[in-house]
Amino acid sequence: MDKTNKIEMHRSFLIETLPEPLTRASAHIQIFDNYIANTRIRLRSVRNPQTRNWTRILQQRIPAAEKNAAVFMIFEIYLNESEYERFNLFEGAEIRKNRYFHEYDGKMLAFDLFIGELWGLNMTRVDFENADDLRTFEPPKFLVFEVTNEPFFLGENLVLKNFNDVRAEVAKLETGLSSAK
Repeated sequence: MDKTNKIEMHRSFLIETLPEPLTRASAHIQIFDNYIANTRIRLRSVRNPQTRNWTRILQQRIPAAEKNAAVFMIFEIYLNESEYERFNLFEGAEIRKNRYFHEYDGKMLAFDLFIGELWGLNMTRVDFENADDLRTFEPPKFLVFEVTNEPFFLGENLVLKNFNDVRAEVAKLETGLSSAK
């Protein structure tokens, strides 16, 4: 089995804030994603604030099917500190977020609270083991709006945006939903 790649199935949702019992002070990890321009590659650094340990990963994310952002092929290489330093020249276009985890109805949910230029953007990601679970998942009420197949909300597209851009995009999506009814 090739352990450098995997299939990832997930759905993404906007949220207003962390659901109870989570707070910003709850245990979390910090994620720094540096997107290498004009590629499908990102340099990911993950920091555990409690242990102060870092994990460095070179990732390539490829959609498994056109116009379906729910399924990606992920290729990863874990880097040591000196290897990571060789990639520093690619740093620049970065997204920062704090990721919290909470189990809900037997599913582990990942809550991303963006910081920096995207402060105010809060998203949840639900991972699935199979396509049936992905399709039949009933989102809880605190998952406000699904954005799984909205290209705007992919990291490589968000990296050059700010929260005002996010608000404008959400307004367009809401307008499109209300006119479709």
